[in-house]
Amino acid sequence: MERRLPRDEPRSAGDRRGADAGVLAPVARRHGHGGDPVTVTRAEVEDLLYLEAELLDQWRLDEWLALFTDDAHYAIPCNDDPDGDPARDLMLIDDNRFRMGARVERLNSRKAHREYPHSNTRHMVTNVRLGDWEGDELPVRASFVVWRFRGDRAADYVGQYFHRLVRRDGELRIRAKRVVLDMTALRPAFDVAIVL
Repeated sequence: MERRLPRDEPRSAGDRRGADAGVLAPVARRHGHGGDPVTVTRAEVEDLLYLEAELLDQWRLDEWLALFTDDAHYAIPCNDDPDGDPARDLMLIDDNRFRMGARVERLNSRKAHREYPHSNTRHMVTNVRLGDWEGDELPVRASFVVWRFRGDRAADYVGQYFHRLVRRDGELRIRAKRVVLDMTALRPAFDVAIVL
């Protein structure tokens, strides 16, 4: 379900966007301690997603992993079944936090022949949309393009991110990340050896 905000409605010609109040609409939920609202702005969510992209592009994978909760899940379904369920369908990647850590350790080592030396990548995140709080989770949807350059080969990955964010110690953290590729075939992109 998409959340419609007043600023998403058409504007009159004289109604210009300002740099202050009203630009960033807060999304609030009730916190379990004393009923105080916890507010998350679109800017705060975008900052987290942009930080994630920056850490991946700079191959700071240990710091990227720290953005996730201990019960995190990272999944990429097959191109032919974007709604695939890891419990019953084949997935390109289906990692819990332990497997994410093993993936980071392997990619950081010289033994990852597919990624040593590392590919040059550029993660672009756009069209960030916040859903309504579901319990302690904030669903977030965003479009992405990832460019990967390795030797004389170039590949691009296009699709949507589906994050589920939670608050931990006052900070937003990623509990789940699902990457749905728009490409109908993976062959032009070779593989998903990098973290999308």
